[in-house]
Amino acid sequence: MHRECWVSITVPSKQAAGIVSEFWRFASFDFFQKIDYLVFPLPGMGGIPLWQLTLFRLGLRANAGDMRNRFHLLLFAGILLWAAAAAAVPKPHVITFGKWTPVKWLFGSAESKPLDLKIRGLYVDTRLKEYTIGAPHEVTDRLFVVRRVFRLNDTLPDETGPAPRWQWERGGWLLVDRLTGRVSQINLPEFDPFYSTASWYRDYIAYCGVSDDGKKLFAVVAQLGRRKPILKKPLGEPGGEDEPDSECPAPGWQRQPTRVTFEPDEDQRVTFAIRGHAVDVVNDAEEEEGAE
Repeated sequence: MHRECWVSITVPSKQAAGIVSEFWRFASFDFFQKIDYLVFPLPGMGGIPLWQLTLFRLGLRANAGDMRNRFHLLLFAGILLWAAAAAAVPKPHVITFGKWTPVKWLFGSAESKPLDLKIRGLYVDTRLKEYTIGAPHEVTDRLFVVRRVFRLNDTLPDETGPAPRWQWERGGWLLVDRLTGRVSQINLPEFDPFYSTASWYRDYIAYCGVSDDGKKLFAVVAQLGRRKPILKKPLGEPGGEDEPDSECPAPGWQRQPTRVTFEPDEDQRVTFAIRGHAVDVVNDAEEEEGAE
């Protein structure tokens, strides 16, 4: 007389190999006559990919030791379920900032003008991931964004020395996920690290963008999770000086209704209404009505 038994569990994909290995270790017992397994993916939960691991136990012989066989099979199933429960618990990540450190940032056409910057490190589980500047913006209780700075190797090919010559540069923005510990750079079209000054509201970022050839100025509003900006309107030609953040001040936000205002110069002021993924230009009459 033969009986067929099987055990099915769901585990994170990176743990499947270890559980299969543990399975084969237990499979060496003589009460297993034939064993096979199947692994196939399932939709993930909470950003964690899950795998269905089905373990087949075929041909369990019914004899005087049937109770012992049942005990071993239940023990094996319990160990697998315990391993799956332990693997399903996400590893907590500790995200911290280091202490503020003053550095010199050289800018200008000859890169000879020094500007004092205060930077600090971004650490994930005590490991340094990036250097940052300024205060972070909390997008949700899980996500936040922060401005990036980095060191650029300024050593000439014919220069020799014991160490590279590093020069600090401002970069774009980083998106940090507290749950997964992931730190990624945000794609911001036409964002100029030297001229653009960003302003955040919810998951929107507004800034004055500069074209690659430096001849066009744009009002840009981007939203996290979208590849293209929800707003990109020409504002004329750039008129910024050889100073950082001189192209236009940070755009101003307003809620209920959500609006953003760009003022690239004293004589130019334009306001846009944000409705989800759509943007409308607000004329002077609507702006006065909204103010009232």
